[in-house]
Amino acid sequence: MGVVVVAAGRGVRAAAGGAAERKQYRAIRGEPMLLRALRPFLGHPRVAAIVVVLPPEDAAAPPPWLASAAPGRLAFAAGGEQRQQSVARGLAALPEACAVVLVHDAARPFADRALIDRVLAVADLGGVAVPAMPVADTLKETDAAGLVIRTVPRERLVAVQTPQGFPRATLMAAHRRARGDVSATDDATLCERFGAAVRIVAGSRRNIKVTTAEDFAIADALAAGEGSA
Repeated sequence: MGVVVVAAGRGVRAAAGGAAERKQYRAIRGEPMLLRALRPFLGHPRVAAIVVVLPPEDAAAPPPWLASAAPGRLAFAAGGEQRQQSVARGLAALPEACAVVLVHDAARPFADRALIDRVLAVADLGGVAVPAMPVADTLKETDAAGLVIRTVPRERLVAVQTPQGFPRATLMAAHRRARGDVSATDDATLCERFGAAVRIVAGSRRNIKVTTAEDFAIADALAAGEGSA
């Protein structure tokens, strides 16, 4: 099984909070977020290969703490202009023997073994697996002026997370068919558009996406809780 970890973004929104480094390298309780995101995969017995997709200049010369994190187990690929291109390049860099692939965002540093195993249980059977959580907030659709058009029923809505799991052949076929013509914000959506059935598995409330400076404060608190557990 192979893993593509997408860390090719520039982190503009996080930088606005005062951080000078790229978002994915910024520390959470003293550990770079990207390294924290990698740990559950590095520790998983089924993971044979991990490709980390970085900004092109960093892929050529990864930060020393990353290059030395797991010698021989990490490979690096240069990201593209869009996330979709970055994933495709990461896929291309995985060994062909990896028949099942997980795609994970470096901005989610709290995935755990149980979550990974739930995704794998579906992907192993030939399905596309997406972890997700039920939407708890009331949702309203607005117009361009901010006026509410309607309240959206939330009973069947979920908020999607990563890692997402795929038979490699399914994901690669979707990327090939999409090239230059179809775009999607995540890989499960790309597979959906070409007819693949996508199954939801239970996500995790801890598996937050760290995007803003406020998110980093929440992540620090979650990491502190790990230390006191």
